[in-house]
Amino acid sequence: MEETSLKPNTPANPINIFLKGISKYWGSFAVLGVFILFPFVFGWITGSSPTLGPSKYWQGQLITFFILAVYAMSYDLLIGYTGILSFGHAAFYGGGAYTMAIFYKHIAPRWLESGNFHLAIGSINLTEAALFIIAILLVCVVVILLGLLFTAVSARVKGVYFAMITLAIADALYILSKATDFVKWTGADEGLHGVPVPTWINPNTHRLQFYFIALGFAVLMYLILRRVVNSPTGRVMVAVRENESRVSMIGYNPAIYRSVAFLVSGLVAGLAGGLTALWNLGATPTMTSALTTINALIITILGGVGTLVGPIIGAGIMQLISQFFYEWFGARWPLVFGLLYIVLVMFLPYGIVGTWRMKQFDRKQGWKRFLNLFRTK
Repeated sequence: MEETSLKPNTPANPINIFLKGISKYWGSFAVLGVFILFPFVFGWITGSSPTLGPSKYWQGQLITFFILAVYAMSYDLLIGYTGILSFGHAAFYGGGAYTMAIFYKHIAPRWLESGNFHLAIGSINLTEAALFIIAILLVCVVVILLGLLFTAVSARVKGVYFAMITLAIADALYILSKATDFVKWTGADEGLHGVPVPTWINPNTHRLQFYFIALGFAVLMYLILRRVVNSPTGRVMVAVRENESRVSMIGYNPAIYRSVAFLVSGLVAGLAGGLTALWNLGATPTMTSALTTINALIITILGGVGTLVGPIIGAGIMQLISQFFYEWFGARWPLVFGLLYIVLVMFLPYGIVGTWRMKQFDRKQGWKRFLNLFRTK
């Protein structure tokens, strides 16, 4: 009997793992590298400082794009991966924005004026950092409560009826944000403006720093959402979208996975809204309106539903179109965009990324069938 020698399991080389990751996701690393170098390269091309002139302007456009992409990805988790049509997603976005704006407009200044809130380690003042963390936690608490409200509703009604109820909830928040009864806190129709955000994240004085914060935020949210949809929980979410009754028959509770989808997507959308409040130095009732949800729906469908990458591409196209179409067509640009959108949906019914993936799959299958003709059995 021959003896077989078993080789001990050797730990994987971290360098090899890193190189394999780069070779597999080289496109993503290339895009990230472009965004990182953009302020400096564009400033060098235009002969201006990265913190001034055209470079500063286009940094602002990209900041808006990063935030819009995160908001659209959060909506894609609902409609694309779980199959939940919601017209009230702006409630999370606007709720996060108003929470952040109200905290820095009304609460944080009072704490600082009282002199009782001070945090430092030696000579390092950590008060602003502590306030920033508290603001983020408050945003998370508010959107989690909203997520639980949507979850409670989804447990009773589904489909179109659920979509209508989510629209009613979002409209209720929209009306509350405009109500004169809370004008001291929300600013009513005018909203909140001139919010005194910390100096180190002020987009007017530290635009380059805010740019990298927004870029890091977008990358982090993408990685989190990608991890969620590729996890076992994400697989069940997709199964709920495809056949909810079959998911129940094999022992899973669809209500739990809908709740997870609402909470995760709500948290991401709420944090995007909070960052928008810091970027705009305020919040307006429009952030909670149904139009904001419809924008996310349009972006997601344009890029490709259930892809995560699709909403990013859709957000970029929307940002470019809104920028140039307004210059070319003025106030009539939404009409022109609507016509263009109809044409795109007709020729790309699965969105840009979805249609491209289907074409890639068809080409691979056709190539396999062609090679099979020359194989001998």
